[in-house]
Amino acid sequence: MKFGVKALSNGKARVGVVQLPNCVVPIETPSLLLATRKGLPHFLSPDLLSALPSPDSHLLQFSPLYLCLSYSVGGLSTPTMSSVGGLHQMLGLQEYGFGANLRDSIVCIPEPNSTNKFGASFQTPNGRLLIQPAEYMKMISSLDPNWLVSIPDEVPAWVTEKRNKISVDRTIRWLDECINLKKTDGSIFGAIVGGCSMEERKRCAHEIVKRDVSGFWLGGFGFGETVDARSALLNAVTDILPEDKPRQVCGLGLPEEVLQGVASGIDLFESSYICQLTVGGYALTFPVDNTEMQMPNYQLSNVGSDLTKINLRATVYRKDSSPVVEKCCCYTCQNHSRAYINHLLNVHEMLAQILLEIHNTHHYLKFFGNIRDAIRCGKFEQFRCKFMETRRNHLATDAEISQNSNSICLAL
Repeated sequence: MKFGVKALSNGKARVGVVQLPNCVVPIETPSLLLATRKGLPHFLSPDLLSALPSPDSHLLQFSPLYLCLSYSVGGLSTPTMSSVGGLHQMLGLQEYGFGANLRDSIVCIPEPNSTNKFGASFQTPNGRLLIQPAEYMKMISSLDPNWLVSIPDEVPAWVTEKRNKISVDRTIRWLDECINLKKTDGSIFGAIVGGCSMEERKRCAHEIVKRDVSGFWLGGFGFGETVDARSALLNAVTDILPEDKPRQVCGLGLPEEVLQGVASGIDLFESSYICQLTVGGYALTFPVDNTEMQMPNYQLSNVGSDLTKINLRATVYRKDSSPVVEKCCCYTCQNHSRAYINHLLNVHEMLAQILLEIHNTHHYLKFFGNIRDAIRCGKFEQFRCKFMETRRNHLATDAEISQNSNSICLAL
């Protein structure tokens, strides 16, 4: 993996370029890693992936636990995985980049005592299992991803300082074992943990920088920390990291969280945000491509909108013949209406999730493109402030509408 920074804005926000050996076109960052369970997004087949913005959609994140352990039940062992040429060959996605991480981006429940000195405990299709570095690297060798994240010991925000120190010590020790056991040509991203302890985060970052790693993975976020604490922790870590290596974070998925990460110098984002939206029947609608969102003439509180997304299960869309987002060029918006998706959701057709995931993924990748454009123009902070101000104004208006409605009801 090769990485270089091409533009900076407001000190830390940066546009970079990732060049993978198997990808013909370089991939610009900040970028989104599409979350998968077994190598592919939940509702998108390989032919639908090609319809997404390219090469923005060419980065995928997966957990090897859901590939090797699941397939081994059906007879596809790690030697068999190796014989078919690894993950790229098996899925027919030779020009896509795959990043391996033991943490499942779809379902992850933090447990303070989920690890011990022999390895890390993770939820798998076969139950909760203890994974040791040797077993992990054996799975990685058979899958041959473009890069892997060393085993992290993540802890939630409420653990003690002693537990934070233990998590850092274990993570560093497991990284050393992964480096010693590495047999493939893929790159290793060193995991940086430490919970909400500023000192332990810094200590972990200083130690990981000393190792022979190709990038850095910032874990333990989205586990109960406050917004202000998260920003301080991100900045403290990225101040220590070298400029010429990519930085990946897990747990920041909302648009506001992505902007917070970009402001701290993060390059790659992995989250289950798109999957959760799609399963819930939501469609992203916030402005992209420098277009202004037209506010509907009905009360937003009645349709489950927060100015970033709409709930297409709502009855207000039953006869709405307009596309999900006007002027959106994704397949869903070009060919189908809100009413059709509303119908599919209400009759429990899987096509609803397919069409929603196409739109949501396309829309969110465009959002990342807007971020990169703002950084190149040196206007990232203005872009971020405008987005946040619009969100705050809308939420305040929505709260006022709701309060007035409640007052009327009480008066009646």
